[in-house]
Amino acid sequence: MAKRYELTETQWQTIAPILPGKKADPGRTATDNRLFVNAVLWVLRSGAFWSDLPERYGNWKTVHKRFTRWATAGVWEQIFEALTRDPKNEYVMIDSTIVRAHQQSICGKGGAKTRLWGVPEED
Repeated sequence: MAKRYELTETQWQTIAPILPGKKADPGRTATDNRLFVNAVLWVLRSGAFWSDLPERYGNWKTVHKRFTRWATAGVWEQIFEALTRDPKNEYVMIDSTIVRAHQQSICGKGGAKTRLWGVPEED
C-alpha cells in the first residue's frame, strides 16, 4: 500500500518505462526514480518548502535540481500524459481550490517562455 503522498503500484507501473535514467538510456543510470518521484510528490502535495523534504528522500537540493532538469526536458508533461490516460486516476480532477490566480494576473507582463513543467509555450 502506498503512503499518503506516494505513487500507487499501478501508477508506478504506468510511468516507469518513460522515465529517464534506465540502463538502456544514454548517460547516468538513475539510482531510484520511484523514490525521487515520491519526493517530488511529497513536496507538491504537502505544500511544504523543498528544504522541509524528509531525509528518507535524500538531499532536498539534489531532488530540486533533478526536478528542474526534468521540467526543462519535458519529462513531467510525459508523466502527466501517461497518467491521465487512465480514466480511474483520482488525481486528474482540478477545481478552484487547486488553481488560483491573483486578481491582477489578467494583465501579466510576459515572463519566461518555459512553463514550470518544462514545455515551451506555443506562440
